[in-house]
Amino acid sequence: MKVIYCREEVCITCRLCEAGCIVAHSPSRDILRAFKEEYGSAKPRILVEENGGVSTALACRHCTEAECLEACSNEAMHRHPETGAVVVDQDRCVGCWMCIMACPFGAIKMYHNPKTGEVYSSKCDLCPDREVPACVQFCPNQALFYEDRGVKAWNT
Repeated sequence: MKVIYCREEVCITCRLCEAGCIVAHSPSRDILRAFKEEYGSAKPRILVEENGGVSTALACRHCTEAECLEACSNEAMHRHPETGAVVVDQDRCVGCWMCIMACPFGAIKMYHNPKTGEVYSSKCDLCPDREVPACVQFCPNQALFYEDRGVKAWNT
């Protein structure tokens, strides 16, 4: 299974991965609409974190033994039947935060949609309708890679 990896040494904290993710998951998939009209309903599923001079894009690792799956009592967190990615069914999510507490990587975030009042968990879904996830495509420094688990192309 392919997952997203980040090379911290070339991440420049531009947050274009976040912007690409927002647009890819927005209802219109249009950058202007996504940020001006739909921002409350489209949030990034990848997050850039900084610590001093080091930054990294944090995405779900789609663990083989995913603790978030075990923690979700409503089965909102499940494996995509075709890709094997760990995904969230936001219609089933009750906002209990158990998946967030169970994730050892901090890759799941809770969001509040101000337009609908809904609270739901959100995480990387590897953009199942795209060949390459939006965050990887929009990274200008090639800090993000979409590779088979355990294979890091920049080390070869």
